[in-house]
Amino acid sequence: MVEGGGGERGRIASRRASHVARRARVWQNWGVLINGGCHCGNIAFTLVWEPDPIEIPARACTCSFCRKHGGVWTSHPDGVLRVAIGDPARVSRYAFGTETAEFHVCGRCGVVPVVTSAIDGNLYAVVNVNALEGVDPSRLRRATSDVEGEDTASRLARRRRNWIARVELAARTAGPAR
Repeated sequence: MVEGGGGERGRIASRRASHVARRARVWQNWGVLINGGCHCGNIAFTLVWEPDPIEIPARACTCSFCRKHGGVWTSHPDGVLRVAIGDPARVSRYAFGTETAEFHVCGRCGVVPVVTSAIDGNLYAVVNVNALEGVDPSRLRRATSDVEGEDTASRLARRRRNWIARVELAARTAGPAR
């Protein structure tokens, strides 16, 4: 039983911890693991970041959607991102403007932990630093990112350079959301 939890809530937290531990064992030889996800656990991710970052770049996007949602994003172009979705029916994909990026919004808790962009047959992604678990906030190097007025070709080229290029997006086969 998870400390402080009881009944169904404790069992759910215990299963979530077990799920995260299983993911860590599978990926342990790949580098530093950074876990995160939405508030209820329906969207969970593991980012493999090698080598261990001294600082994690955190870019506060100034687009209208990110300003309203507090979107602050990070990525490691050489990283590997695995996104597991508990209930795909409770995830909305929102696109606006150039419609070249999809914001994955949890329909249960409203958090936007991941943004993806399909470019030339490859899926790229960034993760929301506000959705990271167990990362010391002093490691975040915060800055703003102004993309307003950027043409589509420049935007996609920037994403190819800076976003995570190895992305796996899958439905979770076991373990309920929190």
